[in-house]
Amino acid sequence: MKIHNFSAGPSILPEEVIKKASDAILNINNSGLSLIEISHRSKDFVEIMDHATSLALELLNLENKGYKALFLQGGASLQFLMTAYNLLQNKAGYLNTGSWSTKAIKEAKLFGEVVELASSKDKNFNYIPKGFDIDQNLDYVHLTTNNTIFGTQIKALPTTNVPLIADMSSDIFSTNIDFSKFDLIYAGAQKNMGPAGTTLVVVKEDILGKVDRQIPSMLDYRVHIDKDSMFNTPPVFAVYTSMLTLQWLKENGGISSIEEKNSKKSNLIYNEIDSNELFEGFASIEDRSCMNATFNLKNNQHKEQFDKMCKNANISGVNGHRSVGGYRASIYNAMDISSVNVLVEVMKELKNNV
Repeated sequence: MKIHNFSAGPSILPEEVIKKASDAILNINNSGLSLIEISHRSKDFVEIMDHATSLALELLNLENKGYKALFLQGGASLQFLMTAYNLLQNKAGYLNTGSWSTKAIKEAKLFGEVVELASSKDKNFNYIPKGFDIDQNLDYVHLTTNNTIFGTQIKALPTTNVPLIADMSSDIFSTNIDFSKFDLIYAGAQKNMGPAGTTLVVVKEDILGKVDRQIPSMLDYRVHIDKDSMFNTPPVFAVYTSMLTLQWLKENGGISSIEEKNSKKSNLIYNEIDSNELFEGFASIEDRSCMNATFNLKNNQHKEQFDKMCKNANISGVNGHRSVGGYRASIYNAMDISSVNVLVEVMKELKNNV
């Protein structure tokens, strides 16, 4: 029985990746040992880590451009702290587009002055602010490119000479952009890359070492770069599964190919939301996310029936976040368009039955 997994995260992974990861738990590289019991210093795992970081840079087209890829722990929540610890000397600018950027702002204020460049809080974060001014004396500008909870996504980057930092936890590897415009990118694995437990950080080395504070070793990007992501014991299973997912993405045409597929999936669900008189979208149309489609029933008297129909169709994980309510269809890279079709058909059926 196929379950259509629209969960916002931890989320859907390619079936072949899950199969390979499962096999490796029993026996990695015909060694007779499980992936989760081998030493992280072993040849097998060192090769896994090297391949995973190389694939990340290759897919982002950042090879040989002064960037390093790291697989760390602590999720994006730790990166809210680490980015400011390593980069904020005087003043930084943050675009506030939702819950996660709000939390990032809170952590950054521990290290220096934080300027809120703009905010969409006035409309419960259902749009992306535009046309805001950026002080060219800022240490950096921080963006959250995709807002999982509210279903908004930045479509055009601000023009600035200030270093750009991005939390790409829920849309990394989904859209083909010029990643070299960013000086640091971080992303929790559990949306488009792997299971929960590791975080990808891609950082341009020449932005580091410019703050005058002493940074604890565990929070210093330079230490992790020097130790090839193995300053402490890495999350072996999460890194391995992320490597498999990145390999899957490469073998299936890379980011350009997956972007085309993601566009078809998001167009399919948004077209139904807009044409079905029972539903309405939450996010502003021009800022809609290609990863997380948020929508509501116009009349909650249909909720019980719709929920039951979704369950009967083996649709899982479509309940919206408590901040928004309604529904959220997360359509990450690994989701096939056939699952989106199932959800759309249920929405059509509801309309025909009421």
